[in-house]
Amino acid sequence: MINKVDIVNAIVNIEDPDLNKTFAELNAIKEVTIEDNTVKVYIELVQPIFTVYEEISQKINEAIVKLYPSVEVEVNVSERMYDLSKRKVLKQVKNIIAVASGKGGVGKSSIAANLTAALHLTGARVGILDGDVYGPSQPTMFGLNEQPFEVVEMPDGTTMAFPLEKYGIKVASMGMILQKNEAAIVRGPLLAGYFSMLFEQIEWGELDYLVFDLPPGTGDVQLTLTQKIPLTGAIIVTTPQEIAVADVRRSIAMFRKVNVEILGVVENMSYFIPPDDPSKKYYIFGEGGGKRVCEELGVDFLGEVPFEILTRESNDSGMPVVLREDAKNQREVFLNLVRKINNKIRKRNFKILQLPAMKISI
Repeated sequence: MINKVDIVNAIVNIEDPDLNKTFAELNAIKEVTIEDNTVKVYIELVQPIFTVYEEISQKINEAIVKLYPSVEVEVNVSERMYDLSKRKVLKQVKNIIAVASGKGGVGKSSIAANLTAALHLTGARVGILDGDVYGPSQPTMFGLNEQPFEVVEMPDGTTMAFPLEKYGIKVASMGMILQKNEAAIVRGPLLAGYFSMLFEQIEWGELDYLVFDLPPGTGDVQLTLTQKIPLTGAIIVTTPQEIAVADVRRSIAMFRKVNVEILGVVENMSYFIPPDDPSKKYYIFGEGGGKRVCEELGVDFLGEVPFEILTRESNDSGMPVVLREDAKNQREVFLNLVRKINNKIRKRNFKILQLPAMKISI
């Protein structure tokens, strides 16, 4: 006969791989039910769970089957989330990630697009918000050039815009508001109004992640945006050479000034992989600049992204490279970045939740 207490005892010391805490410490086990030969386990974990769900489910399954070899195991994992209702904007978005760079030309928008696509591949509901008024790239990255928002007048007389959707990803951009060549003349209050529309008058719906592609630089526009949007954290994009790495210091200082957590640094175009010999790496722009600045400033180095012809072709064709069937290498690079980013986000969210000690009642 299957015993519920034995089931709980078998899984209670399983550890969350990101938080390094047991189910007991996390108060994670919500319910265990037994129906004929099926054991159903209901677990609640700190969100976002997408990069740990399979590993945790497998550990639970193995622990129970070791105890009762003939049973069927069904694992149900729900997310534990802090209250979002007090936010002024984006109340249905669980995690908002800023992707920033201290200067242009480092491939920030390409990194933002592919991180968004990689998050989508984990099963999450995702969107990307392109706030680069002077050079909006996401419409090109997602093949949405020349396509405007759908705008609807609400019963109270206000208007709401709806993001476009491509590859299952919601996309909104300054490029969908401004006419061609208009961005160069947008200044001051008008610019602030456009930014406000992007995060106050767009109906994103429920999202697990919204990736915010910030304009390059560390000026007043970037500072204002980081203060207006409830950011979960920021990712800084650089390239290996010293001239780019110097700007990382300014970006990190800006986010620290407004108390936004630095999730880490991504080094783009770290090396070139020739298509005729994928085993070779050419460090065209130098080597190790991203790691060195992270060690200097005490932030996490998330990883290197190689420069490949396939990435350039994908950017031009309107599909993030990680979504291409023939881009196994790039897809794995970005999925590894996503795992590290989620690890940081889950640790942050765990601190906010201030979880109580576990009490199990069967």
